[in-house]
Amino acid sequence: MLCCCHCFVNYHLPMDTKLLELLVCPVTKGPLTYDREKQELVSRSARLAYPIRDGLPVMLESEARTLTDEELGLR
Repeated sequence: MLCCCHCFVNYHLPMDTKLLELLVCPVTKGPLTYDREKQELVSRSARLAYPIRDGLPVMLESEARTLTDEELGLR
């Protein structure tokens, strides 16, 4: 469990695995993976990366970043 919302971003602690199991991509309803380095939740099926800001995942399609073919390992 995280001690506060800022620990997540400031110290790049691992994502709470229970929270990750509960969250799904709002577009595809598929699984998400946590990119610790970029502080994003990644939906490979939607080709989107949702940012984590102030320790909170922003699960809005309009805030997500589109993944490149390189990031998906397609090139």
